[in-house]
Amino acid sequence: MDTIPLELEKREILGNKNKALRASGMTPAHVFGHGVKSQSLQGPTSEMERVIARAGTSRLIGLKVGVEKRARHVVIREVQRKPSTGILLHVDFYQVKSKEKMVADVPVHVVGEAPVLESKANTLVVEIPSLTIECLPSKIPSRISVDVSNLKEPSDVIRVHDIKPGEGISVMNSPELVVVKIEVERRKIAEPTEGAAAEAIQVVPAIQPEGSAETKE
Repeated sequence: MDTIPLELEKREILGNKNKALRASGMTPAHVFGHGVKSQSLQGPTSEMERVIARAGTSRLIGLKVGVEKRARHVVIREVQRKPSTGILLHVDFYQVKSKEKMVADVPVHVVGEAPVLESKANTLVVEIPSLTIECLPSKIPSRISVDVSNLKEPSDVIRVHDIKPGEGISVMNSPELVVVKIEVERRKIAEPTEGAAAEAIQVVPAIQPEGSAETKE
């Protein structure tokens, strides 16, 4: 099972004292789960940021707490940041069970070359950047590949039911939802200016019938 290693320690500082903890370069955290005793933890902010960047909300993390010899399998449940600065404030980890299916959001990764993109007027649009899946923790992929090599016409789309995530993995999104589509650039036809419109009007002089005008000598 491919996991991202992380070592944290038990946290004794709680409540308002967490501000001093963060100032020292540490970030408070919390681990909980179904049938698991929750614990308050802490760890180096730099290490937490590294793991968050790699794991997202779907990758399994091998969490070791203090002197524990065996790592727990956890996923990131929530990341709290200060809105004005983006500074990391707190991280919640959810401990999973190896034989218990779980639900996770996994990013979509486009692969292949779409023949329809040979025209510069066509653009590939990913309508759903991530898919919700259900599977055992050991089956959670880091991403779901979507092959676009069959997109040959602007009307072609890839829907949820077209994606094969792998054995033991179920996609929970509605089967008819469009995941990837082609957007065609619509060129706006410029309206003629007043001058151009005037030039386009052809003035035809009126023709009078013979004998209708008096002849002046």
